[in-house]
Amino acid sequence: MYPHKPALEFKGNLLTLMVLHLLESDNDKIAEQLAKKISKAPGFFQDAPIVIDLHAIQDDESDIDLSELVKLLRTYGLIPVAVRGGNPQQDETALNLNLGILTETKSVRHRRYLEPETVATSSPSICKIVTQPIRSGQQVVSLQGDLVVLSTISHGAEILAHRHIHVYGALRGRALAGVNGDNEARIFCQQLDAELLSIAGRYLVNEDLPENLRSQSVQIYLEDDSLKIDPL
Repeated sequence: MYPHKPALEFKGNLLTLMVLHLLESDNDKIAEQLAKKISKAPGFFQDAPIVIDLHAIQDDESDIDLSELVKLLRTYGLIPVAVRGGNPQQDETALNLNLGILTETKSVRHRRYLEPETVATSSPSICKIVTQPIRSGQQVVSLQGDLVVLSTISHGAEILAHRHIHVYGALRGRALAGVNGDNEARIFCQQLDAELLSIAGRYLVNEDLPENLRSQSVQIYLEDDSLKIDPL
């Protein structure tokens, strides 16, 4: 039919994945803390592919029960896709669970318990500009620089950026800046009513927003590992 037309091709790509940094191997404690985190923003984690980072526990004598952990993550709607930083036994268990094994692409920093990060190196920084409203269910990503939106972000919409986010309208959906772990990233918006704000994996949900800054022009940044919101 089409003998010279390829049916598929493989390409390298820059993908943003949620990374679960395990700091100890106690599944009961992991389950308790995971439940608390996900309860704050369940939609943020729903159907999210996740990498399990084992660096901190690869030499732990009481080895993690990966099978139980994978079941736990799936219970909360997360989709485990790979592990990294494990010892040979942990890697073998992961393969038996149909998980991939990620090799290192950059130095690992043990940061928060659960956060998004980029698992590849990026291209030179550029700025992506969006002029139309971003409606519920839509996602706009700029993984090579800033994201500038000249209109409104509706409830149920999501925007992500390698560096800063600028919204020249109402921010009602979810905004994630510094998705590669950039602690210097900031979010600027003309009207704050976000469902979720995140910088380098630290996040606030709508109910945590200061009442006096709702619907105001603000900037959001990291200070002492916590999100701060200041009026503009």
